[in-house]
Formats: sequence, structure tokens, C-alpha cells
Amino acid sequence: MHDSSRSPRQETPESLAMHRRALAALNAFMKMEAAGGIVLVLATVVAMVVANSALAGDYQAWLHTHLSIGFGHLALDKSVSHWINDGLMVVFFLTVGMELKRELVEGQFADRANITLPVIGAIGGMAVPMLIYAGMNAGDSAALHGVAIPAATDIAFALGILSLLGSRVPMALKMLLLAIAVADDLGAIIIIAVFYTDQLSVVGLVTALALTGVLATLNRFKVGNLGLYLFVGFLLWLAVLNSGVHATIAGVILGLMIPLGKGSKDGSSEQLMHALHPWVAFAILPIFAFANAGVPLAGLGLNDLLAPVPLGIAAGLFLGKQIGVFGFIWACVRLKVAKLDPAITWPALFGMATLCGIGFTMSLFVGSLSFGPEHLDYQLSHRLGILGGSLLSALVGYAILRRVLPGHRPA
Repeated sequence: MHDSSRSPRQETPESLAMHRRALAALNAFMKMEAAGGIVLVLATVVAMVVANSALAGDYQAWLHTHLSIGFGHLALDKSVSHWINDGLMVVFFLTVGMELKRELVEGQFADRANITLPVIGAIGGMAVPMLIYAGMNAGDSAALHGVAIPAATDIAFALGILSLLGSRVPMALKMLLLAIAVADDLGAIIIIAVFYTDQLSVVGLVTALALTGVLATLNRFKVGNLGLYLFVGFLLWLAVLNSGVHATIAGVILGLMIPLGKGSKDGSSEQLMHALHPWVAFAILPIFAFANAGVPLAGLGLNDLLAPVPLGIAAGLFLGKQIGVFGFIWACVRLKVAKLDPAITWPALFGMATLCGIGFTMSLFVGSLSFGPEHLDYQLSHRLGILGGSLLSALVGYAILRRVLPGHRPA
């Protein structure tokens, strides 16, 4: 019988165990992301040094070296750069898909009351930067291909900056940043799926849809064989690769379809996340950064930095994220649509919103999709904007939080 005197949020032993497991996984995830953010910084610095040294020619030659996998008509021949962006990054998006699912099933988004604030913040943090970029590049149809570049947030870099402040950062602020980044990732996935497609292949698309149906069926009947999911996922990747839709979408679909399970040992998704996360944080994303962040600076001047494309990206990341994330959350709270956790002050929220302007990994990825060989003029300039806007957001966001957060908190 329902006891009306009890809170509707009364926790059962099972829900408490699930909550503790989700919180432990969240803490481990944030620690890994923070450490991975530091490695990303090092990979970026190395890429910049190499691209501006006597090794620059070898660096470019390596990126354009072709590797063939398979044989005969089944062989895939792509450059190292493409293998990294279309192959390795699929594993990253697989972890994104699994993280999205965990947040929806037993994480912050399992309680629908927790969804409103980060989703509204993410929407503002995507819309305002895109509008700023579009306004600064209006009339240039080629440049407008990059309108989604400043919409992304790099969670690893942002959490890495937060980690420098140690226990002064309230857990509620970290969780809000993570939730905004998760919602932001979902928005980026939708943008990639809808806008960054080549000429569609009907055969590839139908095959991909059929394989997605197979994965959904396996999930529906609670099949727990992880190897089977990975095999079908590999076939899905091949089909999506040939469909015209960007191949990384296959990773997201697979991540959403792998069953989460009820325990840390029998949950296929949890097992796979635990196994893949160190590889993603300390190998795949740093390799991606090394391959995409090398910007040759020789001959560049102030005019290059102030050109509409890099300036639009930098302004979108630095100003757009502040205005969008902070402004939309402020309006949401003032209109009583949702509540802000009491542990989060408005100045701290503004500092966190500034950190959301660290686009880096996702921005570089969207930039690689936006400006291909037919847009050589923008391949360098968009990376300048990403690096400049992300660096400015990191420095200013850290400075704000260092000033407004209270002193050391006991662990």
C-alpha cells in the first residue's frame, strides 16, 4: 500500500545500490577524463612543435600516407588521417553512446527532473555560438559549412581544468558540467548525422538500417554476448562508412544498443566502457589531437587571426558559450522552469560556462568534416580559431573559478 506520508522519491535498497554504482562510475569517469585532458594538452603541444619544426614535412607525409586493410574488392584504402578520423574516432563515439545510455538509464538523466537544466544550457551553448559564427560569416557560403564548429564542448579538457582546482570545486558543479557536455555530445551527434553526409548510397543505408535492426533485436531479447554485438557493430561500421553518413554514427548506435546490465560484472556495456575508457582517454584522443592540432604558424599574422572564419569560431567558443550556457540557465531558473543546486553560486556557474568554450576535440572533429580538400583556404584557419577560442576559454574560466570558489574543502 502506498504511504502518502513518505516522499515520492523514497529509495529502495535496489535503487540505492544502483545510485551508488552510478555515482562510483561517474567519479571514475571524471577522474579518467581529467587525467586524459592533461594528456590531450601534451599531445597538442607536441603537434604544434612538430608542425613548426624541421619535422613538419615528415608530419604531413605521415598524415597523408595511405594504408590498405583487407584484400581485393573488400579492401579499404584510406590515409592515416582518415583512418584516425573515421576509424579510431568510432571507438570514441562508441564510449559516448554507452555513456549516454548509462546517464539515461541510471545516471543523472534517469531522473527526468535533472534533465531540464543541463539540456537547456546545452541548447543555449550550441545555438548562440552558431549564431555568432553565422553572423560573422554571412554571405560566404563556403565558410558557413563550419557553422557547427563552435557548438561543441570538450569534456576531457574542461574537467582537466576543473581538476586543477581540486576539492574547491563542488560536486554539483562538476556534475552539471558533465551533464551539459553529455547533452552537447548528443546535439553534436545529431548535427553530424543530419548535416555532414556525403551523397547517400541506398544500398549502404538500407544495410546499415537492417544491421541496426539486428542490434535492436539482440538488445530487445537481452542477449548478453558482447562479442556478437561487436561483430554486428563492425559490419554496421562498414555499412555506414559506405552509406554516405559519417562512420562515427555507427559507434554511437552500437553504444546505445549494448545492454547495460544490472551489475558491474555482468553488464556488457559497463565491462566494455571499463576496458575502452583508458584507451580512449590516453591513446585515441591524444592521437587524434596530434593528427589534427598541428598548425604551421610560419607567415601568419594578425590579419589571419582576425579573418571571419577563425574569429567567428573563437568568438563563438569564448563569448557564445558564456552567453548561451549561462544566459539560458539563468533564464530557466528565473522563470522557475528548473532549480539550480544550492552548492552552485552564480559566479561559479559563469566560470563553468566559460570552460564550456573549450571545444577542442569535438570542434576539430566537426571542422575536419566541414572543410575538406575543396576548402583548403579554411583547413588551417578553422584550427586557429579552435585553438585560440579554446585556450582563451580555459585560461579565463580557470581564473574566474579560482577567484570565486571558496577555499579548500575537506575531502
